Amino acid sequence: MIKRSILIEKKAVITCKNLQLCIETADRKASIPIEDIGFIVIDHPETYITIPALNYLIENNSGVILCNKVHLPNGMFLNLNSHHIQQQLFAYQIEASAPLKKKLWQQTVQEKIKNQGILLEQITKHKNKFEFLSSKVLSGDTSNMEGVAANFYWKSFFDAGFKRERFGEYPNNFLNYGYAILRAATARALSGSGLLNTLGIHHKNKYNAFALADDIMEPYRPLVDECVYNLMQQYDEQDLNTLIKSELLNILTRTVYFKDEKSPLMVALQKTASSLQQCYTGERKKIKYAKLWN
Repeated sequence: MIKRSILIEKKAVITCKNLQLCIETADRKASIPIEDIGFIVIDHPETYITIPALNYLIENNSGVILCNKVHLPNGMFLNLNSHHIQQQLFAYQIEASAPLKKKLWQQTVQEKIKNQGILLEQITKHKNKFEFLSSKVLSGDTSNMEGVAANFYWKSFFDAGFKRERFGEYPNNFLNYGYAILRAATARALSGSGLLNTLGIHHKNKYNAFALADDIMEPYRPLVDECVYNLMQQYDEQDLNTLIKSELLNILTRTVYFKDEKSPLMVALQKTASSLQQCYTGERKKIKYAKLWN
Protein backbone atom coordinates (compact mmCIF):
# COMPACT_ATOMS: atom_id res chain seq x y z
CA MET A 1 0.00 0.00 0.00
CA ILE A 2 1.25 3.49 -0.86
CA LYS A 3 1.73 5.53 2.29
CA ARG A 4 0.33 9.06 2.42
CA SER A 5 2.42 12.23 2.56
CA ILE A 6 0.87 15.13 4.48
CA LEU A 7 1.90 18.79 4.31
CA ILE A 8 0.89 21.08 7.20
CA GLU A 9 1.16 24.75 6.20
CA LYS A 10 -1.52 26.31 8.41
CA LYS A 11 -1.64 26.77 12.15
CA ALA A 12 -2.85 23.38 13.38
CA VAL A 13 -3.44 21.18 16.40
CA ILE A 14 -2.36 17.57 15.86
CA THR A 15 -3.48 14.89 18.29
CA CYS A 16 -4.29 11.19 18.14
CA LYS A 17 -7.31 9.10 19.07
CA ASN A 18 -7.92 5.40 18.45
CA LEU A 19 -4.75 5.18 16.31
CA GLN A 20 -6.04 8.01 14.12
CA LEU A 21 -4.08 11.21 13.58
CA CYS A 22 -6.46 14.10 14.17
CA ILE A 23 -5.54 17.36 12.44
CA GLU A 24 -7.51 20.50 13.23
CA THR A 25 -7.03 23.89 11.55
CA ALA A 26 -9.18 27.04 11.66
CA ASP A 27 -11.30 25.87 8.73
CA ARG A 28 -11.34 22.06 8.81
CA LYS A 29 -10.81 18.84 10.73
CA ALA A 30 -9.36 15.61 9.39
CA SER A 31 -8.75 12.14 10.78
CA ILE A 32 -6.23 9.78 9.16
CA PRO A 33 -5.15 6.25 10.20
CA ILE A 34 -1.58 6.58 11.47
CA GLU A 35 -0.56 3.33 9.78
CA ASP A 36 -1.37 4.95 6.41
CA ILE A 37 1.06 7.86 6.91
CA GLY A 38 4.52 7.69 5.37
CA PHE A 39 5.51 11.30 5.98
CA ILE A 40 4.11 14.38 7.63
CA VAL A 41 5.83 17.69 6.85
CA ILE A 42 5.15 20.42 9.45
CA ASP A 43 5.74 23.83 7.92
CA HIS A 44 4.07 26.28 10.30
CA PRO A 45 5.73 27.64 13.47
CA GLU A 46 2.48 27.61 15.46
CA THR A 47 1.64 23.96 14.90
CA TYR A 48 0.94 22.04 18.11
CA ILE A 49 1.48 18.27 18.14
CA THR A 50 1.07 16.07 21.19
CA ILE A 51 3.75 13.69 22.44
CA PRO A 52 1.41 10.63 22.09
CA ALA A 53 0.78 11.60 18.46
CA LEU A 54 4.52 11.89 17.83
CA ASN A 55 5.18 8.55 19.49
CA TYR A 56 2.50 6.74 17.48
CA LEU A 57 3.88 8.21 14.26
CA ILE A 58 7.43 7.20 15.15
CA GLU A 59 6.38 3.69 16.22
CA ASN A 60 4.79 3.24 12.77
CA ASN A 61 8.01 4.42 11.12
CA SER A 62 6.29 7.53 9.78
CA GLY A 63 8.75 10.30 8.97
CA VAL A 64 7.94 13.50 10.89
CA ILE A 65 9.73 16.38 9.14
CA LEU A 66 10.04 19.89 10.63
CA CYS A 67 10.69 22.93 8.44
CA ASN A 68 12.66 26.06 9.35
CA LYS A 69 11.74 29.74 9.00
CA VAL A 70 12.51 29.71 5.27
CA HIS A 71 10.24 26.67 4.79
CA LEU A 72 12.97 24.13 4.07
CA PRO A 73 13.02 20.73 5.83
CA ASN A 74 15.30 21.13 8.82
CA GLY A 75 15.05 17.92 10.84
CA MET A 76 13.22 14.63 11.24
CA PHE A 77 12.11 12.21 13.94
CA LEU A 78 13.17 8.60 13.32
CA ASN A 79 12.33 5.31 15.00
CA LEU A 80 15.34 4.11 17.02
CA ASN A 81 13.91 0.61 17.51
CA SER A 82 12.90 -0.14 13.95
CA HIS A 83 14.64 -3.51 13.53
CA HIS A 84 14.74 -6.61 15.74
CA ILE A 85 18.51 -7.25 15.30
CA GLN A 86 19.58 -3.62 15.12
CA GLN A 87 22.65 -3.95 17.37
CA GLN A 88 24.00 -6.82 15.28
CA LEU A 89 23.45 -4.82 12.08
CA PHE A 90 25.22 -1.82 13.59
CA ALA A 91 28.21 -4.09 14.26
CA TYR A 92 28.28 -5.28 10.64
CA GLN A 93 28.09 -1.68 9.48
CA ILE A 94 30.85 -0.45 11.80
CA GLU A 95 33.15 -3.35 10.85
CA ALA A 96 32.57 -3.04 7.09
CA SER A 97 35.90 -3.12 5.25
CA ALA A 98 37.26 -0.22 3.23
CA PRO A 99 37.26 -2.29 -0.02
CA LEU A 100 33.56 -3.12 0.47
CA LYS A 101 32.62 0.52 1.03
CA LYS A 102 34.68 1.60 -1.98
CA LYS A 103 32.91 -0.96 -4.19
CA LEU A 104 29.50 0.17 -2.91
CA TRP A 105 30.38 3.81 -3.60
CA GLN A 106 31.64 2.90 -7.08
CA GLN A 107 28.30 1.27 -7.89
CA THR A 108 26.37 4.20 -6.40
CA VAL A 109 28.24 6.78 -8.50
CA GLN A 110 27.86 4.64 -11.62
CA GLU A 111 24.08 4.51 -11.12
CA LYS A 112 23.89 8.24 -10.47
CA ILE A 113 25.83 9.15 -13.61
CA LYS A 114 23.74 6.77 -15.75
CA ASN A 115 20.53 8.35 -14.46
CA GLN A 116 21.84 11.86 -15.04
CA GLY A 117 22.71 10.91 -18.61
CA ILE A 118 19.28 9.40 -19.30
CA LEU A 119 17.47 12.47 -17.98
CA LEU A 120 19.74 14.84 -19.87
CA GLU A 121 19.06 12.99 -23.13
CA GLN A 122 15.32 13.22 -22.49
CA ILE A 123 15.53 16.98 -21.97
CA THR A 124 18.12 18.01 -24.59
CA LYS A 125 17.15 15.37 -27.21
CA HIS A 126 20.87 14.80 -27.79
CA LYS A 127 23.08 11.81 -27.03
CA ASN A 128 25.76 12.31 -24.38
CA LYS A 129 28.75 10.46 -22.96
CA PHE A 130 27.41 9.77 -19.48
CA GLU A 131 27.24 6.01 -20.09
CA PHE A 132 30.95 6.16 -20.96
CA LEU A 133 31.71 8.28 -17.88
CA SER A 134 29.85 5.74 -15.75
CA SER A 135 32.01 2.92 -17.11
CA LYS A 136 35.15 4.83 -16.07
CA VAL A 137 34.22 5.09 -12.38
CA LEU A 138 36.90 3.35 -10.32
CA SER A 139 36.58 1.72 -6.90
CA GLY A 140 35.87 4.55 -4.46
CA ASP A 141 35.56 6.89 -7.47
CA THR A 142 39.19 7.92 -6.97
CA SER A 143 39.23 9.69 -10.35
CA ASN A 144 36.17 11.80 -9.34
CA MET A 145 33.97 10.89 -12.30
CA GLU A 146 31.04 12.09 -10.20
CA GLY A 147 32.45 15.62 -10.28
CA VAL A 148 33.27 15.45 -14.00
CA ALA A 149 29.72 14.35 -14.80
CA ALA A 150 28.15 16.94 -12.48
CA ASN A 151 30.08 19.77 -14.11
CA PHE A 152 28.73 18.91 -17.56
CA TYR A 153 25.28 17.98 -16.26
CA TRP A 154 24.49 21.30 -14.59
CA LYS A 155 25.87 23.32 -17.48
CA SER A 156 23.53 21.48 -19.84
CA PHE A 157 20.48 21.05 -17.63
CA PHE A 158 19.31 24.64 -17.08
CA ASP A 159 20.42 27.92 -18.64
CA ALA A 160 24.15 28.34 -19.26
CA GLY A 161 24.46 30.78 -16.35
CA PHE A 162 22.95 28.41 -13.76
CA LYS A 163 25.12 27.49 -10.79
CA ARG A 164 24.12 24.68 -8.46
CA GLU A 165 24.39 26.05 -4.90
CA ARG A 166 22.97 25.03 -1.57
CA PHE A 167 21.80 28.58 -0.83
CA GLY A 168 21.68 29.87 -4.40
CA GLU A 169 19.06 31.60 -6.47
CA TYR A 170 16.01 30.00 -8.10
CA PRO A 171 15.67 27.17 -9.05
CA ASN A 172 18.10 26.11 -6.30
CA ASN A 173 15.31 26.63 -3.75
CA PHE A 174 13.15 24.07 -5.58
CA LEU A 175 16.04 21.61 -5.84
CA ASN A 176 16.97 22.06 -2.18
CA TYR A 177 13.43 21.35 -1.03
CA GLY A 178 13.15 18.25 -3.21
CA TYR A 179 16.54 16.91 -2.10
CA ALA A 180 15.63 17.47 1.55
CA ILE A 181 12.45 15.42 1.11
CA LEU A 182 14.39 12.68 -0.71
CA ARG A 183 17.04 12.69 2.01
CA ALA A 184 14.43 12.30 4.73
CA ALA A 185 12.75 9.43 2.86
CA THR A 186 16.11 7.70 2.38
CA ALA A 187 17.00 8.13 6.06
CA ARG A 188 13.62 6.65 7.05
CA ALA A 189 14.18 3.62 4.80
CA LEU A 190 17.71 3.02 6.14
CA SER A 191 16.55 3.32 9.74
CA GLY A 192 13.74 0.86 8.99
CA SER A 193 16.35 -1.64 7.76
CA GLY A 194 18.26 -1.37 11.02
CA LEU A 195 21.12 0.75 9.67
CA LEU A 196 22.81 3.70 11.34
CA ASN A 197 22.45 6.83 9.21
CA THR A 198 25.50 8.46 10.79
CA LEU A 199 27.93 5.92 9.26
CA GLY A 200 28.26 6.61 5.55
CA ILE A 201 30.05 4.59 2.89
CA HIS A 202 31.57 7.76 1.40
CA HIS A 203 30.30 10.91 3.12
CA LYS A 204 32.28 11.36 6.33
CA ASN A 205 31.68 14.90 7.62
CA LYS A 206 31.76 14.68 11.42
CA TYR A 207 28.86 17.13 11.65
CA ASN A 208 26.62 15.08 9.33
CA ALA A 209 24.13 12.84 11.15
CA PHE A 210 22.73 11.50 7.85
CA ALA A 211 25.89 10.59 5.93
CA LEU A 212 24.55 7.20 4.82
CA ALA A 213 21.32 8.76 3.54
CA ASP A 214 23.40 11.28 1.59
CA ASP A 215 25.26 8.36 -0.01
CA ILE A 216 22.29 6.19 -0.92
CA MET A 217 20.06 8.98 -2.23
CA GLU A 218 22.57 9.96 -4.94
CA PRO A 219 21.21 7.80 -7.82
CA TYR A 220 17.68 9.02 -7.06
CA ARG A 221 18.50 12.75 -7.23
CA PRO A 222 17.63 12.99 -10.96
CA LEU A 223 13.98 12.37 -10.04
CA VAL A 224 14.04 15.68 -8.17
CA ASP A 225 15.86 17.36 -11.06
CA GLU A 226 13.21 16.11 -13.50
CA CYS A 227 10.37 17.31 -11.29
CA VAL A 228 11.93 20.76 -10.89
CA TYR A 229 12.54 21.05 -14.62
CA ASN A 230 8.88 20.18 -15.33
CA LEU A 231 7.66 22.66 -12.73
CA MET A 232 9.71 25.39 -14.38
CA GLN A 233 8.07 24.61 -17.72
CA GLN A 234 4.55 24.56 -16.26
CA TYR A 235 4.54 27.48 -13.81
CA ASP A 236 5.85 31.03 -13.85
CA GLU A 237 6.62 30.79 -10.16
CA GLN A 238 9.95 31.21 -8.35
CA ASP A 239 8.81 30.92 -4.73
CA LEU A 240 8.17 27.76 -2.74
CA ASN A 241 4.40 28.05 -2.49
CA THR A 242 1.97 25.31 -1.49
CA LEU A 243 1.56 24.01 -5.04
CA ILE A 244 5.31 23.69 -5.65
CA LYS A 245 5.95 21.99 -2.31
CA SER A 246 3.07 19.56 -2.85
CA GLU A 247 4.39 18.63 -6.30
CA LEU A 248 7.87 18.02 -4.89
CA LEU A 249 6.45 15.97 -2.02
CA ASN A 250 4.66 13.80 -4.59
CA ILE A 251 8.05 12.56 -5.79
CA LEU A 252 7.80 9.98 -3.00
CA THR A 253 4.88 8.29 -4.79
CA ARG A 254 6.51 8.44 -8.22
CA THR A 255 6.72 5.01 -9.91
CA VAL A 256 10.20 3.51 -10.40
CA TYR A 257 11.20 0.13 -11.77
CA PHE A 258 13.07 -3.00 -10.76
CA LYS A 259 13.78 -5.98 -13.01
CA ASP A 260 10.47 -7.78 -12.46
CA GLU A 261 8.34 -5.19 -10.73
CA LYS A 262 7.52 -1.54 -10.28
CA SER A 263 6.88 0.37 -7.08
CA PRO A 264 6.50 3.88 -5.66
CA LEU A 265 9.78 5.59 -4.78
CA MET A 266 8.95 5.39 -1.07
CA VAL A 267 8.81 1.59 -1.31
CA ALA A 268 11.78 1.37 -3.68
CA LEU A 269 13.95 3.17 -1.13
CA GLN A 270 13.05 0.47 1.40
CA LYS A 271 14.15 -2.22 -1.08
CA THR A 272 17.40 -0.34 -1.69
CA ALA A 273 18.03 0.02 2.05
CA SER A 274 17.31 -3.68 2.64
CA SER A 275 19.77 -4.67 -0.09
CA LEU A 276 22.44 -2.45 1.46
CA GLN A 277 21.86 -4.19 4.77
CA GLN A 278 22.47 -7.52 2.97
CA CYS A 279 25.69 -6.15 1.50
CA TYR A 280 26.93 -5.46 5.03
CA THR A 281 25.97 -8.96 6.19
CA GLY A 282 27.60 -10.62 3.17
CA GLU A 283 24.37 -11.87 1.57
CA ARG A 284 24.72 -9.56 -1.45
CA LYS A 285 27.51 -7.88 -3.37
CA LYS A 286 25.57 -5.01 -4.95
CA ILE A 287 22.96 -2.51 -3.80
CA LYS A 288 19.56 -2.88 -5.44
CA TYR A 289 18.92 0.48 -7.07
CA ALA A 290 15.73 1.07 -9.06
CA LYS A 291 15.55 2.21 -12.67
CA LEU A 292 14.02 5.68 -12.66
CA TRP A 293 12.47 5.37 -16.11
CA ASN A 294 11.17 2.34 -17.99
